[in-house]
Amino acid sequence: MPIKAENRDRYPADWKQISIRIRFERAAGRCECVGECGLEHGIRCEARHGEPHPVTGSNVVLTTAHRNHEPEDCRDENLVAACQRCHLAYDAEHHRQTAARTRAQRERLATP
Repeated sequence: MPIKAENRDRYPADWKQISIRIRFERAAGRCECVGECGLEHGIRCEARHGEPHPVTGSNVVLTTAHRNHEPEDCRDENLVAACQRCHLAYDAEHHRQTAARTRAQRERLATP
C-alpha cells in the first residue's frame, strides 16, 4: 500500500530494503496471510506477486503489512507479506477507526 505523506517519517530510512527482503526473500513472492485478514482462503493465500490474483483476477502487487499497524515497528515478526486483498481486509478495521478519529478532529476544528 502506498505510504501516506503524513506517515512517511514514521518509517525507517531503509524501509524499501526491509520490505523487499520480507516480500521476496522470506515470502518468496507469495502472500503470507494464513487467514489473519478474515477472508476464507485456506491455509495460506495463494496470491503471487506479478500473477493474476486467484480470487479477483487482478495483477498481484505484494505489499508488506505491519501486524500492529505501527510503521516504526519493523521487527520481522511484526511484518507480513500480503497481497492487496489480504492487506486491505486486514487493515479495514484500523482504517475505519482512523477515519472516524479524523472526522471527529475536523468537526472539532470546524466548530467555532
